[in-house]
Amino acid sequence: MLPQKQAEEAIVSNLTEMELETREEDKDEEEQQSLFSFKNLLWHGGSAWDAWFSCASNQVAQVLLTLPYSFSQLGMLSGILLQVFYGLMGSWTAYIISVLYIEYRSRKEKENVSFKNHVIQWFEVLDGLLGPYWKAAGLAFNCTFLLFGSVIQLIACASNIYYINDKLDKRTWTYIFGACCATTVFIPSFHNYRIWSFLGLGMTTYTAWYLAIAAFVHGQVDGVTHSGPKKLVLYFTGATNILYTFGGHAVTVEIMHAMWKPQKFKYIYLMATLYVFTLTLPSASAVYWAFGDELLNHSNAFSLLPKNGFRDAAVILMLIHQFITFGFACTPLYFVWEKVIGMHDTKSICLRALARLPVVIPIWFLAIIFPFFGPINSAVGALLVSFTVYIIPALAHMLTYRKASARQNAAEKPPFFMPSWTAMYAFNAFIVVWVLVVGFGFGGWASMTNFIRQIDTFGLFAKCYQCKPPPPTGAAAAAANHH
Repeated sequence: MLPQKQAEEAIVSNLTEMELETREEDKDEEEQQSLFSFKNLLWHGGSAWDAWFSCASNQVAQVLLTLPYSFSQLGMLSGILLQVFYGLMGSWTAYIISVLYIEYRSRKEKENVSFKNHVIQWFEVLDGLLGPYWKAAGLAFNCTFLLFGSVIQLIACASNIYYINDKLDKRTWTYIFGACCATTVFIPSFHNYRIWSFLGLGMTTYTAWYLAIAAFVHGQVDGVTHSGPKKLVLYFTGATNILYTFGGHAVTVEIMHAMWKPQKFKYIYLMATLYVFTLTLPSASAVYWAFGDELLNHSNAFSLLPKNGFRDAAVILMLIHQFITFGFACTPLYFVWEKVIGMHDTKSICLRALARLPVVIPIWFLAIIFPFFGPINSAVGALLVSFTVYIIPALAHMLTYRKASARQNAAEKPPFFMPSWTAMYAFNAFIVVWVLVVGFGFGGWASMTNFIRQIDTFGLFAKCYQCKPPPPTGAAAAAANHH
């Protein structure tokens, strides 16, 4: 027992050093200003509340608008049950990621490794705990997922603004918002998203309750039908969109690293998910109740709601929030790129911003090629989210603690609600098998079938995906005939 006690004391000591080192870094600037200065209030976050706002704000953005579409594919009961199921599963794997981060950092602290001016990322955690092959897998899946996550936010911006101003087509709006979102290169790290996370969550809260209330006020359309689920391909497409919805914890490590006390993160993602349920369940259920099967051909819920000031406000707020979420998804990519070109330790914000710009260009290009708002979520969910934030973290935890010595010296013991290592192993194994078979297997088949159908129907580089046809007069009629 004595060696174990000494090991635990060493871990606690290292975590305390980690906390102090992080705080010292964060307070360099604060010492020059008042403790409650306006700049620190808006710009410099690292508390547990900051992490909660970041997680909750990042978890639902444009996907809020596609969940009614998923309900039309799944049916009401399956839609609700799968949201709860994948929400809790996502919270568990976020917890697993946080445990592995603490394990990695405590081991490195014992080796006197300093992380000043260095942001730890998920692939580095995998490298430190399991070796270079795991690093390569984590890097490939995480970067590809975040790349397409950024693409989806850009597509959503164009899709949403079109419902306020349809004088420009969605492709043109994508060009415009690509330039706007490129300004996120000037935001150094997740420390600096404090006010944006707070505002972002307020914006999604307004939009979610607008969708629910507007649907009830509108009432059910004449002859409404709720026939879902009708086809397996639609069922699993909808299911993988929900898998994607609660798979937003690919940036968990970066959010944790921005905290003053990273070990407090363990249950923050669960608390964020419980709040997100209050947004996603009422809004998706209400819109599906009102419009039923009409949603099968309208992946953006805004397209069916009447145009008025409340809807325009929701669209504008979602546009701002998608800019924020674009930054959340892109910032880890910026870090990776900085490390590749040797600019990660540079303190100049302008030099780092200039170095980051090449990351935005492929995102912009992919958003123009695949403007399929809705179906692209399911494809990304099945092919990338399934591995990035479910299978790889669960497997990594199983392998990291496979030996008795690793379990004995673990920086984080099993949680109070699952105090057995065997139970944790069994639950992680269940997640791996379930997501591999249902998420990646059936979900991949269904979502890619649906995605290919969109390409066949609208073509790559579609100028205006799911837009209403123009009135058949004059030049507009000629354009309609051309398409």
